[in-house]
Amino acid sequence: MNQSPTKDSFNAGHRERLRERFMKGGADGLHDYEMLELLLFRAIPRRDVKPIAKMLLQRFGSFAEVIAAAPARLKEVEYVGDAVVAELKIVEAAALLLAKQSMRKRLELGSFAQVLDYCRGAMAFRETEEFRVLFLDKKNGLVADEVQGRGTVDHTPVYPREVIRRALELNASALILVHNHPSGDPTPSTADVTMTETIASLAKPLGVKLHDHLIVGRNGHCSMRAMKLI
Repeated sequence: MNQSPTKDSFNAGHRERLRERFMKGGADGLHDYEMLELLLFRAIPRRDVKPIAKMLLQRFGSFAEVIAAAPARLKEVEYVGDAVVAELKIVEAAALLLAKQSMRKRLELGSFAQVLDYCRGAMAFRETEEFRVLFLDKKNGLVADEVQGRGTVDHTPVYPREVIRRALELNASALILVHNHPSGDPTPSTADVTMTETIASLAKPLGVKLHDHLIVGRNGHCSMRAMKLI
């Protein structure tokens, strides 16, 4: 006697087919919700996760924004608990580690695109402002990447003398400043420009060069050097 396929067997078949498509064609052949499904499979082993993936995208907008979302906000979506948050945050951390280590090995910061990709991945989708400094050696190799301050949705306290003190501790020869605008608009504010000028003026007499100040957001980025503000 033939038995009808169970819901679990359909679910297992879908998961296997999706994994096979990914292994053959990579992420380029999948929709954002399908990439999220692949991540949700381990966290939610016996439920159809496609609706959950689509709810996450509806709430946050894109695969990158889902991965970068704060745990508390992720948990506002139905069926998203600690296991799902852990899977998403592992992927976020792995992506940033890969980008950072790749940058550390290859960067002779002639690769502006590489620096920008890393900074956007690390900060563009944050819900509060974050200020970080990339400390560079004489060959523009990455010495350290440090978050110097975290703030609110529109402000981060920055202490220029602390930035310079840390550069001297690390024997850094150059700096790239980076911060994000959670509003999405990367246009520098008057305060951003003033702070950048202060750091540049403190750094120059000590032989430390300010290469750039990058501002990243959901809607793009800006380079203060390109804007001739440095």
